[in-house]
Order: sequence, then structure tokens, then C-alpha cells
Amino acid sequence: MPGIVWLIIGAIVGIALGFVITRYVINASTKKAAQEADDMIADAKRQAETMRKEAVLEAKDQALKLKQEAEAENKERMKEVRAAENRVSQREESLDRRVESLDAREHQISSLQGQIERRERDVAQVEQEASQRLERIAGMTPEEAKNELLTSLKDEVAHESAAIIRDAEAQAKAEADKKSRMILSLAIQRVAADHSAENTVSTIHIPSDDLKGRIIGREGRNIRSFEQLTGTNLIIDDTPECVTISCFDPVRREIGRVTMENLIADGRIHPARIEEMFGKAEQYVNQRVREAGEQAAFDTGIHDLHPELVRTLGRLRYRTSYGQNVLNHSLEVAYLSGVMASELGLDPIPAKRAGLLHDLGKAVDHEVEGSHAVIGADLARRFGERPEIVHAIEAHHNDVEPNSVLDVLVQAADAVSAARPGARKETLDAYVKRLEKLEEIANSYKGVERTYAIQAGREVRVMVEPEVVDEAQTVVLAHDIAHRIESEMQYPGQVKVVVIRESRAIGIAK
Repeated sequence: MPGIVWLIIGAIVGIALGFVITRYVINASTKKAAQEADDMIADAKRQAETMRKEAVLEAKDQALKLKQEAEAENKERMKEVRAAENRVSQREESLDRRVESLDAREHQISSLQGQIERRERDVAQVEQEASQRLERIAGMTPEEAKNELLTSLKDEVAHESAAIIRDAEAQAKAEADKKSRMILSLAIQRVAADHSAENTVSTIHIPSDDLKGRIIGREGRNIRSFEQLTGTNLIIDDTPECVTISCFDPVRREIGRVTMENLIADGRIHPARIEEMFGKAEQYVNQRVREAGEQAAFDTGIHDLHPELVRTLGRLRYRTSYGQNVLNHSLEVAYLSGVMASELGLDPIPAKRAGLLHDLGKAVDHEVEGSHAVIGADLARRFGERPEIVHAIEAHHNDVEPNSVLDVLVQAADAVSAARPGARKETLDAYVKRLEKLEEIANSYKGVERTYAIQAGREVRVMVEPEVVDEAQTVVLAHDIAHRIESEMQYPGQVKVVVIRESRAIGIAK
């Protein structure tokens, strides 16, 4: 029991001593930390004071620099102000001198005006005296003298203006001729084309002459059936291993050719088979006609043609004019017209369109009466072509008077295409004979002085003696010559007969 008490007392004493020791240690640490804190605060105060002093010094330096810069800038501005003041003062002095000079000139001008007025009064008085003196000498009033002077001046001016106009016209014609030759040569060079002559009859090769009898058929029934269906003439002569199909309509002739070739290839020739082959050939040729028209429109860049115009244009593939394929000729005219229009600074699209359609009437001219130009113009008008295109088609052979640049371009392109070497097959002898025959017919009438066949035989100009043929007889003479040409000659298109009666009075200055 006493041991436990002492143990408890010892523990209490140990705890008390530990508490006292711990408190002592804590107080010592606290004092040390307070001392360190005081030292740090003192250091911080010293550093802050040092930084404040440095900042004050730096601010003073910056303020000094700004003051110096401001003073330098003020000095520079003062210099500029002084210079501006000097310039203003110099300008004021210059203006003052100029005002003084203007005042002096104004004074001189006023004095000169006074002198001029006095001179004018003197001149008017002298003119009046001279006029009165001239009236007394000439015996004419001023109005009469003025009229006479104006008349003489008018005659002189008219003569000089006529000479100037003649010179200008001659120069303009020379320049226009040079420019037109250059444009034509450029167009011909750019639109070079090959030509091959085409025939108006179709010759079909057959394997042997024995086949001719089968083509004719019993008592000619096959040939009659063929000609009736195709509308062509089938010529079977002594020419070995060939038969000939002839027809005025090129499309019917082509249908007949395809029909006959299919019959020969098939070998079965009788009326029912002929009718069957004719139907297939007609369908095939019509398809080729449409494709040819569409290809021509595509090649020229014209995509809004009426379908009926496209089909009619395709028919020209089987039409020839003096051996020249009319569709190829139309394409060439379209290209030439477009090139020449571009060189003249015009829109080439209407020129190409008119050139492509200019010979449209040749596809149906064997079906309709009249010139192919007029027929083609009627077709184009019926299917919605613009008036300028229709007029260009109608005027390309002078059936109507050309009235625009487009008309002349199509005429020129048509002439260039037809005149290319090898384009047309007509021989020189036949051409010359036709022209001679035209002139011979016209020269055979009484009162005809001279005759000229021009435009490749499309026009005949007849000069008559005015003493023999009066104005009324010229109409009758033109009708008689045209009627005789129709009855005695074969020619393509139309021939215009122009009778010219001209009276001339001749004077000789010696």
C-alpha cells in the first residue's frame, strides 16, 4: 500500500516537472521567434525605405527627362511657327505686289478701252463714208451688194466642198477596198476546205449482168414497182455490171439507191420485197437527213433551230449545185461569214446563222415555184427566224436589195465559197457558151446597143439606144428577152434582165 502511494506521488511530481520544463521550453522558443520576427520587420523596413528612396530618385530622373523633351519639342514647334509666320508674311507681301500690278493693269485696260472705243467710232464713220462712196460708184444698195457677195461665196464654197467630198470618197473607197481585201483573204485562209465534185445520178454496181433481168422482172413488173414506189427512173442499159438511178429530187434518189443496194444484197427481188426494202430505206435516209442537219447546227454552234429547219437543212446533204455539195457549201459560208463579222467587230453568231441557212430553199426548190433565196426566206420566216436573218437569206442573190452589213457578208461569203478552185464542176467552155448565148439573145432585138452578162450569168444588162427605144418599150423589151431566155436556155436559178435607157448630152470646151 505505501509503495503504491509513493508511486503515485512520484508520477505526479514527474508530470509537474515535465509541465514546468515544457512551459520553459515553449517560452524560450516564443521569445526567440519574437526576436526573429522583430529582426525581419526591421530588415523589411530598411529595404522598403531603400526602395522608396530609389523610386523617388528614379521618378525625379524621369520627370527631368520629360521636362527636357518637352522643352526640346517646344523649341522645335516655335521654330516651325516662326517659319510659317515668315512664309505668311512673304505671301502677304507677294499678294500686295500682285494687287498693285493688277491695279496698274486695270488702269491700262481702261485707258485702252477708251482708245478702242474711239477707234471703233472712227472705223464706223470711215466704213459709213466708204459704203456711201461705194453706193455712189457701184449704183447698188448695201442689201444688193451683200446678196451678190453671198452668191459668189456660195458658188465658190460649193465648188470647194465638192472637190473635198470627191477626194474623201476616193480615199474612203481606196481604204475600204484595201480593208475588204484583207478581211476576205484572212477569212479564206482561215476557212480552207477541200472540195470533191458530186454527181446528180446514182450508179449502182451489180455482181453480174444476169441480175439485170431479175431487177426488170416478168414483163417489167419489178422495175415498174420500183419506179412507182421510189419516184425515180431506173436506167438499165448496156453498161456492164451497173444500173443507174436518176431523179430530180436528191433525197428520193438516195432512197432509191439504198433500196436497190439492199435488194441486190438480199437477192430476192419482187414487188412485195421492193416495198419492204423501200420502207426500211426511207426510214434510214430520213434518219441520216436529220443527223446531218443536227451535225451542221452543232458544228456552227447554233442550237435553237426549229426541228423542221434542221430536217430541211439535212436534206441539203444530198443536193448539189454545179457538183458542189450544198450542205458543205452552207457550212463553209457560215464559217466565212462568222470570220468576216469578227474581223469587222460584229457579232459572229447572226452571221453564222444566216450563212448556214442561206441556201435552205434549195432543199425544196424543185417542189415550190420561185427563186431558192425567196423560198428559203419564206421557210425561215414561217419557222420563227428573226427578220434580219430572213432578209439576209432573201438578199444573198439580190432578189431583194441588201440593206445591212449582214446581207453583204452573206453575199461575199457565198461568192467566195462558190469561187474556190474546184468547188464547182461547170467547165469553162459551158460557162462561156451560156454567157455568149445570153448576150446573143439580147443583142438580136432592134435598138439594143450593148449587152453584158454579169454575176455568172444571173443578170443580163441591156443598153438600148434612146432614139430607137422609148421608156414604154423598155418594159416590153425586158419581158420579151426574159421569155426567150426561159424558152431557149437551161440555167440554174433565175436570170434577171435589166434594160437601161440613158440619154447623154456632150459638150466640148475648146
